[in-house]
Amino acid sequence: MKLSPRKSRLSKLSKLLYPYQSFTQFQPEYFRQFVNSTPFTLSCATITIRCLTMTSILMNRDYTLILDKSGSMSASDQPNGQTRWQAVQESTLAVARKIEQLDPDGITVYTFAGRFKRYDNVTADKVKQIFLENDPMGTTNLTDVLKDTFQSYFQRKAAGEAQEQGETVIVITDGAPNDPAAVVRTIVDATQRMEKDEELAVTFFQIGNDSGATEFLKALDDQLQDVGAKFDICDAVTFEDMENYSIMELLMKAIED
Repeated sequence: MKLSPRKSRLSKLSKLLYPYQSFTQFQPEYFRQFVNSTPFTLSCATITIRCLTMTSILMNRDYTLILDKSGSMSASDQPNGQTRWQAVQESTLAVARKIEQLDPDGITVYTFAGRFKRYDNVTADKVKQIFLENDPMGTTNLTDVLKDTFQSYFQRKAAGEAQEQGETVIVITDGAPNDPAAVVRTIVDATQRMEKDEELAVTFFQIGNDSGATEFLKALDDQLQDVGAKFDICDAVTFEDMENYSIMELLMKAIED
């Protein structure tokens, strides 16, 4: 009997972590929400309550922005001949300005390639300066910067200095990391230290058309719990898809997805 493509395909993350071990695929589950079968309209009051809830959740969080400045970000394959590094600046600044409204004390920003650099208590204007101070070069060592990000959060949490609702981490990148398996383990290990699902949210914004990166980030988005994560904390969005959401929706999507 010929298996369907879905049943015959092993989890991409399982292959990364356990390349010599076979895994039994879980049967896909399909959930039909009542909105697909029952006509309804949202009242203004319902929409207002939803907006207030979103704002409350997003305001009581810390935010970290991680910028990939590896060599591939210098590729001039964006509209008007821009490099990827140049093309992400406008969207990144828009996200930073919105986050600044939610977290006026400033956000944490990292740049990373082979090594990483950390900036604390950053304003949106400083984000613009960070772009000007950095040029793309080097490899994509995502593992170390994520480790530092998670360690910083759990240290602040233990000291009673973390926000009540947790932390959102936004990673802007264009390619697959140097060591995908190490990235997966780092994220899985972080979930084991969490107490609730919404405590940490990691959103990957991908620029460029690297199919390997798209496949890896989609696997993080869809299959993290298949390889031992306590919670599903990752979300992946391309820069093209970002146009379909408001910034508030993107930030909530990371928490709720």
